[in-house]
Amino acid sequence: MRTLLFCLTAILSFPLFAQREASIRIYPENGKHPISKHIYGHFAEHLGTCIYGGLWVGPTSGIPNTQGYRNDVLEALKKLQIPNLRWPGGCFADEYHWMDGIGAYENRPKMVNNNWGGTIEDNSFGTHEFLNLCELLGTEPYISANAGSGTVEEMAKWVEYVNSDGDSPMARLRRENGRDKAWKVKFWGVGNESWGCGGNMRPEYYADIYRRYSTYCRTYDGNRLFKIASGASDYDYNWTEVLMKNIGGRMDGLSLHYYTTTGWNGSKGSATGFNTDEYYWILGKCLEIEEVIRKHSEIMDKYDPEKKIGLMLDEWGTWWDEEPGTIRGHLFQQNTMRDAFVAALTLNIFHKYTDRLKMANIAQIVNVLQSMILTDGSKMTLTPTYHVFEMYKVHQDATHLPMDISCEKLVAGGNREVPAISASASRNAEGTIHITLANTDIDKSNNLSVTLDNTTIKNVSGRILTSPSINDHNTFENPGKVKPVSFSGAKLEKGKLNVTLPPKSIVVLELK
Repeated sequence: MRTLLFCLTAILSFPLFAQREASIRIYPENGKHPISKHIYGHFAEHLGTCIYGGLWVGPTSGIPNTQGYRNDVLEALKKLQIPNLRWPGGCFADEYHWMDGIGAYENRPKMVNNNWGGTIEDNSFGTHEFLNLCELLGTEPYISANAGSGTVEEMAKWVEYVNSDGDSPMARLRRENGRDKAWKVKFWGVGNESWGCGGNMRPEYYADIYRRYSTYCRTYDGNRLFKIASGASDYDYNWTEVLMKNIGGRMDGLSLHYYTTTGWNGSKGSATGFNTDEYYWILGKCLEIEEVIRKHSEIMDKYDPEKKIGLMLDEWGTWWDEEPGTIRGHLFQQNTMRDAFVAALTLNIFHKYTDRLKMANIAQIVNVLQSMILTDGSKMTLTPTYHVFEMYKVHQDATHLPMDISCEKLVAGGNREVPAISASASRNAEGTIHITLANTDIDKSNNLSVTLDNTTIKNVSGRILTSPSINDHNTFENPGKVKPVSFSGAKLEKGKLNVTLPPKSIVVLELK
């Protein structure tokens, strides 16, 4: 790995100059690994108003909709080019029985969502509604099946229901419910967080559960499944060790969950009311995901040196205290420029590990945790995190280009060190190079020189996401407070690319 940080240390409380200096050297000829588009995946759980009121309002709603899906949310999500969408959970997955969510709405039984606020779930959004949404968005579905309170037979029949085009019992039932052709779902998760809300299992026990469930998940009509085992939380390296040893090649992917949060004094912290030290502390916490990915990957390498099993980071993002006045257990939180930086820095890290990291799903897509979109009745706003994903989508399926970074380090928030510059680069099939840059410094601009070995650049353009305060966020009353605009701070001078990055800014450059 050629991404190196040669950094001086600057104490934030003693500013020495108005701007910082940094340099990047990119090695286009050393680009080998594609950045899987599936790293830009999303997650929709039956939690709060993620589904009901967020994605789905029903066909009789007064809110403009297409077949029950909100038009404003649909159009916004299409612009992200979402590669995959994980559903129905999360913790909800291991209490969900899919047959309750098919057939006529009036015949679907209600249930209590025990994990998330005790809300009554009417099952009006089920398998057909989810898979039809994926078709509308042009995204691949990723179904997390119930291995906690469900049965092997239940999951096996679900696979048959959505994937069989033959004259099988479940295929006939699907046709009775209005869908002729199978959806051909590839990605299947066997349970979720089986070490916790998915059953409080030991890794040895879950490994045997997985082997049993995966045996009965059949291939129909040549649609080979990509089976994903329920993996570890954060720093639980033993879980990964046990599963790799006891499951091995029987799985195609192994999941991992990592959330960025404070956890101080039993509180996750306010989404909007934070100070400078808390901002830098959180960025330091988010950067720890690199060590977590690396250590889990090293364990996987011992048992799978050819990297046939993908690491699937299918839950990640920020987790703050719920907004005051909202329903407890619905996990509704605001989304500021700080969240945008967590997204930008995390995605820049993901790109470096695409030889092993094959999927990632930010939690969650609407109204929950680090969401793309917030809704309230007929109102909708896009979050700063949405704009990062929209700007960064240029990296999907492009070739990652290694680089060296020389920058300063910022020290604050409990002695956490945060590099002033985070960056990544890729080259797409047409030869266009994109560079994503983040200046984490709240107060100072950064003069950045960029060198691309053996590459001639004739044109550079870009966009920038920034705001006067790191606490700034979009509201229903002011939905455009934080949004990307054209960037003119990149100049070509004698074959060199010089970039002036304003404080607290995220920039995407296009080089041709």
